[in-house]
Amino acid sequence: MARIAIDAATWTNTRGYGRFTRGILQALLRANTGFRFTLFADSKIAADDLAGFDVRLVPISEEASKAASAAGRRSLLDMARMSRALSSSEFKAVLFPTVYSYVPVYSRAKKVIFFHDVIADSLPQLTLPNTKGRWLWRLKAHLALQQADQVVTVSTYSRQGLVRHFGLRPEDIAVVSEAPDPIFRRAEGVLPERMVLYAGGFGPHKNVRGLVEAFAAIAPKHPDVRLVLAGENRREVFHSEIGEIERLINGWGLAPRAEFTGYVPDEKLAELMSRAWVLALPSHMEGFGLPAVEAAACGCPVIATCESPLPELLSGGGLFIDPRQPSELAAALDSILSSGAVRSEFAAAATERARALTWQAAAEQLAAVLRSLNLR
Repeated sequence: MARIAIDAATWTNTRGYGRFTRGILQALLRANTGFRFTLFADSKIAADDLAGFDVRLVPISEEASKAASAAGRRSLLDMARMSRALSSSEFKAVLFPTVYSYVPVYSRAKKVIFFHDVIADSLPQLTLPNTKGRWLWRLKAHLALQQADQVVTVSTYSRQGLVRHFGLRPEDIAVVSEAPDPIFRRAEGVLPERMVLYAGGFGPHKNVRGLVEAFAAIAPKHPDVRLVLAGENRREVFHSEIGEIERLINGWGLAPRAEFTGYVPDEKLAELMSRAWVLALPSHMEGFGLPAVEAAACGCPVIATCESPLPELLSGGGLFIDPRQPSELAAALDSILSSGAVRSEFAAAATERARALTWQAAAEQLAAVLRSLNLR
């Protein structure tokens, strides 16, 4: 039985990388794949999450999910420690659930590396605030592509981006989908409220400023509607423009109708999504758009960017807008807030589409990728 090492450094990350790592690995470890997996973590993983599985803790000075921030970097010593652990000759393959935590591996093992999107590569000015950070990201991506025996991404949209940006062949990129965790489901007895919900980070590429401006444009017509912005907004390791967003809200006089929740645990987030009239995800680019899929699983329709796979993933479950056209977002908000019947129709379709996405199916896709490597 071939042994596979897995980099689990992003397990504790509270953003998309962490959600994907936890979702795909828990499903993969419980599937009948024919492989033996060993997870290498740089911080303690809750025992209940991986009870009975082989988890090895690599001693480092700072977790990768914190050190690899927009304005920082991991220490060379920490990277060397993780690299040495993953390079053990006992493994036939090494799996990185995201290139974000990639380190070079010096062994004959096959390297399988996820590139979730090309956001930092296509929109560096919106994701990485300084030249040094952009250079280090490009270097990491280049080294990862050089080492990768198999590149994997999370959508056909992202695959097209990898082909366009890095010149890869489509047939050389495998696709393994994402999915909403089971906790994201319609809360019983909860009725929709007049609330526009955003869930995610506050980096410039998320286009939250565009959402605030669109909300300001339709606010006089819909005086009963609130804007709720859910996500870590004070201790963010990624590039953030929370200050600019707050100033914009105050400038438009929206403070009484706009709420920042801060970080919200999944159970509470699922409740918010069940109550929201609509979730807005107007990003300039999304590799998958998991918050929109999670909202759909809770019976909440979406207004989402067309620069993503969401128009296909959630077809019929909402409205899809060009983030470069601010008027489209305002018109979409007005449309869905003006009709309960339209909202109900979108909500039903969104729920149905989200049900088709499961972590079990994603784990089966990943297992097929691993089998294709003919590990012996």
